[in-house]
Amino acid sequence: MKQQLIRVAATTVLGLGLTAGFAAADGGSINQTGQDSTNKIITKNSSSTHVRNHNDVGVANGNLQGAFSGNASSSKNTTGGGASTGDASNSNSSNTSVSISNASVSGMGGSSVGDGGSNSISNTGQDSKNLVVTKNTSTTTVDNHNDVDVFNFNGQLAASGNASSSKNTTGGTASTGNASNTNSTTNSVSVSN
Repeated sequence: MKQQLIRVAATTVLGLGLTAGFAAADGGSINQTGQDSTNKIITKNSSSTHVRNHNDVGVANGNLQGAFSGNASSSKNTTGGGASTGDASNSNSSNTSVSISNASVSGMGGSSVGDGGSNSISNTGQDSKNLVVTKNTSTTTVDNHNDVDVFNFNGQLAASGNASSSKNTTGGTASTGNASNTNSTTNSVSVSN
């Protein structure tokens, strides 16, 4: 009894950053082996892809402000005049935008295997045993770790001061301005794996 075996194997390992691997065997051909022969063509294709994305982003916004209008005083005048101070104000605006985009496995070429090529068994005679086997194994592992930290700190102090009118024969006016604080914070985080 005559036996003929053709083994064809292709293996591809695809790492991060590499282009698509091509793992295709050319296949095999068995011809004219005669009767009672055993003929096998076995093709094995394997492909492995491992992608690891680690993104660590830290953003810190700090703001500390102080505004003081001072004091206004009108005193010891025969006819007191007007005394005034201006406004004291603080304004702060923070905008933080973080965007993380990791390429998908399919966008990198991914893990793919061939089709086993072109296989043929012919003219083997009577009572021959003919077998064509194609085995494809594809493994894809994706590990995404995204760590985004945004810290915003805003400290504001606004004081208008004192206003006094004293010891005037005819009292005048004394006024201080307004004291105000405003703060606006916008945070935007986008993660795409």
